[in-house]
Order: sequence, then C-alpha cells, then structure tokens
Amino acid sequence: MTERPTKMMLFRPAQVLTLALCTWTGVALAQTAGPWPAPPPLNVVQLSASGTVEVAQDLLTISMNTTREGSDAATVQAQLKVALDAALAEAKKAALPGQLDVRTGLFNLGPRYGRDGKISGWQGTIELVLEGRDFARISTTAGKIQTLTVGGVGFSLSREQRTRVEGEAQAQAIERFRAKATDIAKGFGFSGYTLREVSVSANDQGYVPRPRMVALEARAAVADAPVPVEAGKSSVVVTVSGAVQLK
Repeated sequence: MTERPTKMMLFRPAQVLTLALCTWTGVALAQTAGPWPAPPPLNVVQLSASGTVEVAQDLLTISMNTTREGSDAATVQAQLKVALDAALAEAKKAALPGQLDVRTGLFNLGPRYGRDGKISGWQGTIELVLEGRDFARISTTAGKIQTLTVGGVGFSLSREQRTRVEGEAQAQAIERFRAKATDIAKGFGFSGYTLREVSVSANDQGYVPRPRMVALEARAAVADAPVPVEAGKSSVVVTVSGAVQLK
C-alpha cells in the first residue's frame, strides 16, 4: 500500500504576523463590543404639574436721575456731582438696612456731535436708586429729593418672601405631580408607579407699573410730597416635571 505524501502549509514570516494581528483584533473587538443596547423601557410616562401662590410684592425700587449738558466735559461732570451729592445727603437721612437701602446707579458722560461730525458739547446722566420694604419711607424720601427726578418704579419680591412662597408652591406642585401619576397609573390598569427622574423649576410673574407714567406723576407732585406708589402682586409658579415607571 502506497502512502500519500502529507501536504504541509508553509507561512512566510509576514503572513504569520498578519494572521496573529487579525486574531488579536478579533478578540479585542469581541471584548469591547459588550452586550447589545438595552431596549427602551416600557410603560414610562412623562408628566408635569405646577403649583401657584399669589403674594403681594414687598420690595420697592425707585430710580432717580438727572441729565446735564454743556460745552465742557469737566463742567458737566461737576454739575452732576453736585446734584448727586445733594440727593445722597437727603436719602441717607432716612436710610435703614432692609427698609431703605441707597445706592448709586448709572453714570454716563459722553460727547454730542454736530452736523460736521465734530464735538459740539457734552451730555451726562447720573442715577440714584432707593430700594427696600418700607414703601412709605422710600416714597417720602424720593419726594424730598429736589436735584433728581423719578425715572422709574419697580416692584418685586424680597429674598425672604420669595423663599417662603416658593416652598408653598413647591409643596403644591409635588402633591399634584403625585396625584396625577397615581391617576394615570390607575387609568392604564396599573397598581402604582415608581419615580424615574424629576426636575423642579420656579419663577414669578408680577405686575410692574410703567416707569414713564410714574415719573410724570412724580414731577407733578409738590415739594416734599411722597411719590405715589402702589404695589401689585406676584404669582410664584413652581413646576415639577419628570418620568414615572408604571408597575
């Protein structure tokens, strides 16, 4: 019986190296590929609920300003300083932390140009801000300041008032979110739900009188008379939104 010769496959060194690299790459890809992406969760519901609390605005801000013009920048600046110093002296007499805080605001000094493009003069503006929770003190002080006029009036919530009201609105929003999630679960035939994710946001919506109207009333007022002001209300809204897993 004649034996067949055995065939042997011979690899050149370059071929062996290529085969080894291909084998190693396949193993690496198998290790790093990981499992298939998990399917999206079922029975997940997105929903939101809001809580609203209306509260009186307790922070008053009155801005007072004046404008001066002249041919010389230094002269205009000096005139503005005189007007501001007099206003500050009057305002500081009634200043009381939290009730009437006084601070300087806008200061602007710039050139005016003629038709020929050259500087024809200078114009400057200064601002003084009165702010606090004592409306009577602030409005009376504003009425006593003679070197500035009222440029705007704004109402808002103090930090303490906002924090307190946001807590109430947030409790409402959470309770409504939970009730809505329970109703939805029952409506689809589930016994309950678990919370997957949630976010909470807050804002307030308030009425602020138009500055121009208030400024006209202030200019018409007699000397030392309080500037007429009337606060409105803010609606603090807290919204809770998120996703729940029905079960």
